[in-house]
Amino acid sequence: MTPPLVYQRDIVKRPRIFTIWERKRNSKEVHWAMECFAESMGVFFYVYFGLGSQVGWVVGNILKEVGFSSIFQIGMAYCLGIIFALTVCAGTSGGHFNPCVTITLCIFKGFPKAKAVRYIVAQILGAYIATLVVYSQWKALLDISDGILLKAGTLATTQFTPNGPAGAFGMYLLPGQSLSRVFMNEFVNCTLLAIIIWSCLDPSNILVPPVMSTFVIALAYAASIWGFGVPGVSLNAARDVGARLAAMTIYGIEAKGGAYSAISSLVNIPATILGATIYELFIVDSDRPVSSGGLEFMNHHANHRRTLQQGTGDRRHSVQSMVDLGDTSSQEKPSIATFEHAPGNGNMQV
Repeated sequence: MTPPLVYQRDIVKRPRIFTIWERKRNSKEVHWAMECFAESMGVFFYVYFGLGSQVGWVVGNILKEVGFSSIFQIGMAYCLGIIFALTVCAGTSGGHFNPCVTITLCIFKGFPKAKAVRYIVAQILGAYIATLVVYSQWKALLDISDGILLKAGTLATTQFTPNGPAGAFGMYLLPGQSLSRVFMNEFVNCTLLAIIIWSCLDPSNILVPPVMSTFVIALAYAASIWGFGVPGVSLNAARDVGARLAAMTIYGIEAKGGAYSAISSLVNIPATILGATIYELFIVDSDRPVSSGGLEFMNHHANHRRTLQQGTGDRRHSVQSMVDLGDTSSQEKPSIATFEHAPGNGNMQV
């Protein structure tokens, strides 16, 4: 027996003002802004919680206080930030939260290019705002840290390093570390992360159902931070560029980061493309059946009310019929979690 198709509006009565706003918000003309808002908020979650622990680590070391933070706490904070971001925002935007993911989805999954540009701007903006908020909340202790370093005569040499107050926000080269090593560090980590992300996007991967993909991806980022955060790793261009722009807003042009900034902000893009290529070439098996969890997830997306209204006029269908939806606006139906329906090219992007 086919289970009934029940929408939230059928069982939850919302105040009229919210109903009117939702109708306006989901119109073709402005829905793209809601998707960008979700991307920006998702990156805010990721950066806000991760950066809070990162600042605690730097300040604690300068003040010589035990218990402010640790590498484990930093990795776990970024991990939880990703979980919160995907849980809250992925149903609206698709849950990219990283320019390299957005760019790679353009190449492999047909994600609309104009939409990708908007997403990347929104992602960087989310990181920028989160950094300024964290700075404001930690400002008193950051000022004390500046004073301690100034009194010791090491502020000028420490400020724009991973051990200085500015280094809690911008990404800077660790003293004694070479650019070639941090390049390798960034490239290898981002390549492996891309392979893991692509495995979570694979609907035939029976070992990673959609409900688990959020935690697998989040823990993958945490593992990279636990193992390679000290030598220096960025992993997310939005976090790097947005936080660096915020650091420049706070500390001036000196916070730009030099040659290392190019590595931390750009290397993740070719690395992610390589990781996706490796998975597509050597791991993907199109003859494997789609898992029940993956099929349920895609059917949930296919039966979204606005998708049905565009395609078949409120008639229930399964995910198989999505391939025949035809042209729709790339700004109309939001992405949902790990699957992207890219209207305009007439297929389901998985």
